[in-house]
Amino acid sequence: MKVGLFFGSFNPIHIGHMALANYMLEFGALDKVWFVVSPHNPHKEKASLLDEKHRLRLVDLAIGDNAKMKASDIEFKLPQPSYTVNTLAYLKEKYPSYEFALIMGADNLANFHKWKNHEEILKQCELLVYPRPETDGGSLRTHHKVKLIDAPLIEISSTFIRKAIKEKKDVRYFLPEATWKYIQEMHFYEK
Repeated sequence: MKVGLFFGSFNPIHIGHMALANYMLEFGALDKVWFVVSPHNPHKEKASLLDEKHRLRLVDLAIGDNAKMKASDIEFKLPQPSYTVNTLAYLKEKYPSYEFALIMGADNLANFHKWKNHEEILKQCELLVYPRPETDGGSLRTHHKVKLIDAPLIEISSTFIRKAIKEKKDVRYFLPEATWKYIQEMHFYEK
């Protein structure tokens, strides 16, 4: 079983995330994609994040009944801030028969050398890298554990969605329908 780990704040999850996950399943030789909701990314300000349980719920709603995708709260149980190397060690112990791959954008690959114990991560798993504007991924793009996936370039960001909602814009088509409804019902990102 090969599982693609798609780490993110998902604040909120949007159709760009869903399209990438779908593309990775169909063209990245994966059996499943797990959306690993990060309670606290060490590179992001925690105060700007919607509560982790709500972000996990939004991911669950986005996935719906797709059995090849899963919302994962694995990092909620681990020390914070969340470091990928620690999460991988935990997952390898819990699921010894699974093969894991990291799904990331070329922008993250360009900064991957700054991640905690990045060499150890590269020893443990393959990196499936999708294109991002204005970066080719840097020097690691030729590493034997890096697989560049020619996914469509989708320029939608959670920052754009949060800002649009705050400005009372209707951005329902940028989000899975159930996710949009929950955000509306809970009045998320309005302030």
